Amino acid sequence: MAPKRAYASDAMNDQIPVVLLHGFATSSARTWWETGWLDLLADAGRQTVPIDILGHGKAEKPHDPEAYGDLEGWVAERLPDGPVDAVGFSLGARLLLGLAATQPGRFRRIVTLGVGRNLFERGGSDVVVDAIKAGDAPENPAADYFARLAAHPENDRAALIACLQAPMRLLNAEVLGRVTASALVVIGERDFCGPADPLVEALPNAELVVLPRTDHFSTPKDFIAMDAALKFLDED
Repeated sequence: MAPKRAYASDAMNDQIPVVLLHGFATSSARTWWETGWLDLLADAGRQTVPIDILGHGKAEKPHDPEAYGDLEGWVAERLPDGPVDAVGFSLGARLLLGLAATQPGRFRRIVTLGVGRNLFERGGSDVVVDAIKAGDAPENPAADYFARLAAHPENDRAALIACLQAPMRLLNAEVLGRVTASALVVIGERDFCGPADPLVEALPNAELVVLPRTDHFSTPKDFIAMDAALKFLDED
């Protein structure tokens, strides 16, 4: 659990909820509650709206890839009314950026964790699908980690595979140029999704934080990431 710290938010920020979207093969409880994010945001006086992505956590877990064809729209239907701040990790960050590009008026500030160069590239999902089916991937540490995540008791392997098999539009500089929200891009120095420079350059108003000696999967647990995100979300 992260240490509790005090952050003074002004009245306007207190009224803006913070939406949190986890990554693939995990959940709101594991990404945001167990690591201390929800407690820290509550201590800062912020209302939190953690959303379990379709196929994950407490959300429905369909086995048909077509059900995951519009994950951005699925998330959009669950956003609070009015502008929000948002924090997303990995898949969650990807969905937030896609939404912020198509519905820019719904976001004030966005923190992305664990995304960068990978958002501009296709490929990789088949390797993870094979790893989940096999239960491991000794030759590929990242895919092997996803396979172990998929084996968690709360997960449904068939639902996770269906989620990966659904097509998702590729982001590019033109799309991301439509994002009006201020963004904080946080990525680990050892994250296979990096570097994050192409993402920062594509976003009209973005700052970059690189976490020393940090890989993809440890990013949500990193105290530097938490501290930077809380300070960023507290700004006017």
